[in-house]
Amino acid sequence: MKGYLISNVFAVCVMWLTKLFVIEANTLVFSEFVTLPILMGLICAWCWRYQHFTTKQLIGMAFINAFIGIGLSAIFLGEGVICLIIVSPLIVVFLLTGLFLGRSILKRRNDKLHVSVFLLLLFTFFADVRMHHHYENMVADTMLIKAPPSEVWKYVVAYKKIETPDKFWLFRIGMPSPVQSTASGNYAGADRKCIFSNGYTFDEKITTYDKDHNLTFAITQQPRDPEIMGHIDILQGQFILKDNGDGTTTLTGNSWYRLHVFPIWYYNIWAESITRNVHLRVMEHIKSLSEQH
Repeated sequence: MKGYLISNVFAVCVMWLTKLFVIEANTLVFSEFVTLPILMGLICAWCWRYQHFTTKQLIGMAFINAFIGIGLSAIFLGEGVICLIIVSPLIVVFLLTGLFLGRSILKRRNDKLHVSVFLLLLFTFFADVRMHHHYENMVADTMLIKAPPSEVWKYVVAYKKIETPDKFWLFRIGMPSPVQSTASGNYAGADRKCIFSNGYTFDEKITTYDKDHNLTFAITQQPRDPEIMGHIDILQGQFILKDNGDGTTTLTGNSWYRLHVFPIWYYNIWAESITRNVHLRVMEHIKSLSEQH
């Protein structure tokens, strides 16, 4: 119990201090998901150094400790269930890394080495907190629709409610999915809204209205929902229609976003997947409506 208690109290204290020193507000940095779990694992290794646990037992105990930490994140950081599911593999892997790294280091019975490794990781943690973090990306998806651009365009600016069941597994377990789009007019400068399954709305402004070719819109306000927002800002969306000359249209959906959660190599995989499935749900609906006529 000492390993569980000390490592998690340490993590809560460090996270609290992080909020005081982090440069970008509402940004969760690399070290909070990598360095901190490693430090927690090192603390557990030190607390359990005189216990003769098997490798299998240590793995099981690391999983328990990781989920204690994840539970504390839900309490103190207000994270939603979907966010906790996404972060879980990262916490488990690096807590295990710290635990077995600590176990290996402690076998050397070198107190200076033990303290040096711990202090070095702690230093890199706070150095990372004080660094600037910025990342933007664009995701593009295409779909062939058996209808001319003039027909597809009718459902690009605004479309009626999507009634088909969600296919993407995160949508199926509770992440909000797009269900409808409305617009105040068919012209550049018109207001547009993208409504999600939980009633949250993205407020948008049409910036490019090129009939049958290009609809581009800026996101002017988005919901602060713990399941989808707070860690990502959707900046802009776009639909490009290409006339294939044979009665079909290639529809391209583009989205630009900014991430506020790191490491990018992990979270961008999730961000791209979620964005892509938002695209596909809307584009499949547009395809269905266009091909009915």
